[in-house]
Amino acid sequence: MRQTGAVVTGVDISPREAEVLELVGAHLSNAEIAARLFISVRTVESHVSSLLRKLEVPDRRALAQRAPEPPGAGPARPAPVLPAPLTSFVGRVNERAELSEMIKAHRQVTAVGPGGVGKTRLALAVAAEAAGEYSDGVWFVDLVPVTDPDMIATAVAGALGLGEQPGRDMTESVVAALADRRALLVLDNCEQVVNGVALFLERLLAACPGIRVLATSRARLMVPFERVYHVPPLSLPVGGESDAVALFMERAAAVGRPLEPPQRDQVAQVCERLDGMALAIELAAARYPTLGLDGITAALSHPLRMLTGGSRADDRHRSVRGALDWSHALLEPADRALLRQVSVFVAPFTAAAAAEVAGSEEGIVAEGLARLAEQSLLVVTASPSGTRYRALETIRQYGMERLAETGELVDARSRHVRWCLAKADALAVVREDWRARFGAVADDLRAALAWAADRPEQRTDAYRLARCLAELTFTRHLIGESQQRYEQAAALADDPAVTASMLRQAAAVAGCRMRGDDMYRLHSAAAEAARQAGDTAGAACDLATIATTACRFSSKFARKLPQEETAALITQARQLAGDDLAARAAVALAEAARALLDAVGAAQGQPGDSVPETIARAERAVELTHRTGDPLAESAALDVLTGALSWAGDSFAAATTARRRITLLASAPDTPAATHELIEALGEATEASLGTGDLPGARRWGRQLADHPLLAEVGHRATSWLLVADALSGNVDQVLTGSIRFLDAWRRAGSPARTALGPAVAAVLTIHSLRDDHDARREWGAVLDQFGTPPERTYGYGAVFDAILLLHHGQAREALERMAPEPGEVWKWVTWIWLHWYVALRAEATVLAGSPDARDRLTEARTITAGNPVASAIVERAEALLDNDQARILATKDAFDASGCHYQSARTLVLAGGKHAAAGQTTLANLGLPPTPAP
Repeated sequence: MRQTGAVVTGVDISPREAEVLELVGAHLSNAEIAARLFISVRTVESHVSSLLRKLEVPDRRALAQRAPEPPGAGPARPAPVLPAPLTSFVGRVNERAELSEMIKAHRQVTAVGPGGVGKTRLALAVAAEAAGEYSDGVWFVDLVPVTDPDMIATAVAGALGLGEQPGRDMTESVVAALADRRALLVLDNCEQVVNGVALFLERLLAACPGIRVLATSRARLMVPFERVYHVPPLSLPVGGESDAVALFMERAAAVGRPLEPPQRDQVAQVCERLDGMALAIELAAARYPTLGLDGITAALSHPLRMLTGGSRADDRHRSVRGALDWSHALLEPADRALLRQVSVFVAPFTAAAAAEVAGSEEGIVAEGLARLAEQSLLVVTASPSGTRYRALETIRQYGMERLAETGELVDARSRHVRWCLAKADALAVVREDWRARFGAVADDLRAALAWAADRPEQRTDAYRLARCLAELTFTRHLIGESQQRYEQAAALADDPAVTASMLRQAAAVAGCRMRGDDMYRLHSAAAEAARQAGDTAGAACDLATIATTACRFSSKFARKLPQEETAALITQARQLAGDDLAARAAVALAEAARALLDAVGAAQGQPGDSVPETIARAERAVELTHRTGDPLAESAALDVLTGALSWAGDSFAAATTARRRITLLASAPDTPAATHELIEALGEATEASLGTGDLPGARRWGRQLADHPLLAEVGHRATSWLLVADALSGNVDQVLTGSIRFLDAWRRAGSPARTALGPAVAAVLTIHSLRDDHDARREWGAVLDQFGTPPERTYGYGAVFDAILLLHHGQAREALERMAPEPGEVWKWVTWIWLHWYVALRAEATVLAGSPDARDRLTEARTITAGNPVASAIVERAEALLDNDQARILATKDAFDASGCHYQSARTLVLAGGKHAAAGQTTLANLGLPPTPAP
């Protein structure tokens, strides 16, 4: 990436803007850019907005076209994300050409061969050469640390900088993100999770036509599309040079003095003994400075005399094994022991980590690691946290075998588990470098847990590891894995009360994932565990929570709970609750939620008699939950009360209650349950603020929702209400910028036609229509049409935004016709969020259209909108227009300015006419809108 500023067609942009522009040109999403540059999604949005303004382009597509091309090159391509080789790649000209042609011709190629033959280096060389052919990059995924087949997608997502989309598992999230990409994935070392890789690739390749995969494995994957390339050993001398000899000569020269030409024949004999196996040759060459060619030849002779019989492939595998045996035998006893001990690490490790696992002093271990690296038994890499070491997978597996043979395996792995637990505990405090520190140890935590979970004597530590991983992965926003680890911790717990607690945490994570059916399953299991622990009150809470969840979050359930099932859960919970306050509060909350759902379903046109009773039930639930001292339970009760108040048409009471939730949750512990509750509360507070004309509050809560890291991969959900708030405020630039993230994320999520997204799409469509951007208007109109015409669009947000647009263009009669239904006829679709806007705009349209009943409509509107600063100002302005009172018209501008409603403030000047109209047109132009016709 560029480190200095840049000039794009005469426009100065900052160094960071240059980086963002380059990645926009490479067609990366805001979330992917944020991950690549280690900045927040909001920061990316700010840079994109700045670039749109500086380069004077209308949208992200046009911005991508302004991304500069590298000098003398074609369209910009992202640099391949491949590990940097520490040594040169030698030879294999034919193999590189053959494998390159195969990945051009076939969508999935597996480079197959025994350990140590050089599959990884060959795949990396071919991938690097092919990078220019893939507009969305070449990406390397190391599967060595992956021990669970279900974690394949998580490993791929980590390499690509992707996160899990709530509502989808990680595989679905990766597939959605890559659906329209042209990229090459290199999956290295697939053999230990071959079944998981096969399942992942079947889904990936079926849904992502532009993705190609180059895998390395000791055995074929047996998946559709697969073509197998058998990686041969390095070529041996046949009357001349060979790759095997060239590799030995180069590596020997790197660690000692160069060999003389006459020595080539002796080198060739060594390479033939090693069957051209790259790893074996590297190990032998590393011994050249101390043994010389004669010593290497003599040392190899004894073990290799035993290599008789079997296939040639087996011989080659034995050649590597023989070289490892020989290299291992030449080590000092302490270094042999150290190599065995550090083989428990699946990820790069430090000398300090190795010392803890080896049970030795760090200084002594550091010297031993250096000696192992000198013998090519360890690879050394530099990292921001210091020098790290790792063994190639073939060597690591060899070390593990030696650990088992010497009877040291259990002790070494137990020390590794304790080291992992200490690292996990240290990660409990989130600091600036937390993500990097977690990434450095995550794979070892998973590997340690996989081993400990299968050993009864390690059950306690396995439980602790599972619980820690659940908490850490939630913090890292790997919410699918977090739920899995909480469930694993529940299964490992010895105490049924602890089991119940872990299952409840898993249920909360499932809520964050929008998995209602999992919430049902997990709370049911928690109730059973609580019963086993003798905690009937806890079981009652779980059963009541299922009923409450089914009512509050019905959209998250694939299977809608029948009314009789919900009623049965509440009855059972009531029977178990006894006198326990928390259980009684949970039952009261479930009853209130059920009553609200029944009231909404029963009401036709007007609130039914059951609404006051529902409000009373909800207030009782709030009172009981408050007495428990549980802010999350009280927040849930306030949510139900907010819904009841809004259904009763009391927008201000609903808004006040919604804000109480936010205040309450500010002091809640940072847990999955609190996160789930907070996300819901922020959305509700934003909606409530919009409904009462509190645009600054709506933008504040909407901004917090848009910035929530758990929603980084679902920008359409994250930004939806902020887009509405900005559109109603007249913040045109913010709408244009936010709509980019919305549309990109919505498409990557599979273009879901969720009714809740309709207001945001209508808001963006309105802004583009106000700007007379016909192309964008068609694009967003097509998106809105995919949502159909639910009543909310016909009578609610659709009517409001259509009226704003029609009034802007001076079409008052058309606006009045659009809002012909009386508010009392459509109250249930326009109440709370849209009622005041509907009534106020309808009153303005009545006046501007010259309707004879305008005065009566204004009187009615003034009563309904009282207390809403924006709607009241619209009504006041309409009445001033009716009275032709310019001073009163202009006076409303201050109210709009104070309310942060820039568009209506500018419109006031236009409506005032005369010299003020020109100022209004200038203000509209500053907002990014063309002139509006004079009234």
